[in-house]
Amino acid sequence: MLSGIVNAMKRYTITFSSITIAMKAQSVFRSEGIRTEIIRTPRNLASGCGYSLVYDGDLETAMYILENRGIKFKSVMENII
Repeated sequence: MLSGIVNAMKRYTITFSSITIAMKAQSVFRSEGIRTEIIRTPRNLASGCGYSLVYDGDLETAMYILENRGIKFKSVMENII
C-alpha cells in the first residue's frame, strides 16, 4: 500500500499565436531535454487559428523556460493525466 500523497502528473496545453512561435518553443524545450508535441489549438481554447504545445510536467519549469527565452504564449490549460 502506498503511503503519503501521490502527485499526479499533469499535462498542459500551452497556446501560441502561430506555428512559428510554437516550433520555436518546441525547439527550446527540446534543448532542455523536454519532450513536447505540437497540435492545432482546440476550438474550445481559442478563436481563430493557432497552435499549441502539449507538455507533461511542472508548469513553473515550463513558464520559466518560455519567459527566460522571451517566447510569448497566449494561454495555458491544465489537465490531469
